[in-house]
Amino acid sequence: MRVFITGGTGFIGSAVVAELLAAGHEVVGLARSQASAQTLEQAGAEAWEGALDDLDRLQQGADAADATIHAAFVHNFADFAAAVETDRRAIVALGQALAGSNRPLVVTSGVPLGEPGQVVTEATDADPARFPRLSEAAALPFARQGVRVSAVRPSRLVHGPGDRHGFVPQLIAIARQSGQSAHIGDGHNRVQAVHRLDVAALFRLAVERGTAGARYQAVADGGLTFRRLALAIAQRLGVPAVSIPASQAQDHFGFLGQIVAADNPASSEETRQTLGWAPTHPSLLQDLASDVYFLLNKPE
Repeated sequence: MRVFITGGTGFIGSAVVAELLAAGHEVVGLARSQASAQTLEQAGAEAWEGALDDLDRLQQGADAADATIHAAFVHNFADFAAAVETDRRAIVALGQALAGSNRPLVVTSGVPLGEPGQVVTEATDADPARFPRLSEAAALPFARQGVRVSAVRPSRLVHGPGDRHGFVPQLIAIARQSGQSAHIGDGHNRVQAVHRLDVAALFRLAVERGTAGARYQAVADGGLTFRRLALAIAQRLGVPAVSIPASQAQDHFGFLGQIVAADNPASSEETRQTLGWAPTHPSLLQDLASDVYFLLNKPE
């Protein structure tokens, strides 16, 4: 298959490109700069000049491919609403270009926040008030317009070599700067984690075998407690692991406070059964026990 991908130079997207190429697919990646084009070409992909807000170029790229993966997102937390709208418009443009073709379109979402203690499954709808990304709402209706569209939901903590800006290195940086690795209360609240290479494998499977309207969850460890995470970071940094009250979460963790305080377990059972997806790469705790994060993110 000839696969058109946006975000092919990102942390997850670059792994998806490598996964697709290794499986024998041709890959064409959206490139907004010469540096991005060079990165794609060095990986073995073809570069397609254009930007996420250049809707005509997006549609032309999708129209010339057998399948499309939308892995790009503008990580502008200063104006998140604008980033969400850029994402929505790009997805709508891609869906319109593929309408009636029965070709795959795989978009990126995320495991939504459920009710406290609720295990989030593929059937759990995202509450816009708690999970403001509109990727699924924009994409999945195209299943009724002849597009084999599906959504991949990566875990909250996507980890692995090369992770410089994700949640895990930010938690490590906060612990290093504050001199303590904190969790909220007893730390028994849960989060999900998955290795970036396992996410990449799921994107490939969704392109090859996915069904229209489906949601697939990239969850390897669906019940990692923040206490275990805090202890693992504390051990590697040589700082104490401490409990702080929920009232201090925002001050200590910044915008990560809501995530660290939430109890958000999740399952990928349906994804494993329907696509045969099986995580094979190191767990987050194994990565934290190795040098993946602590050499990469060591201060100057």
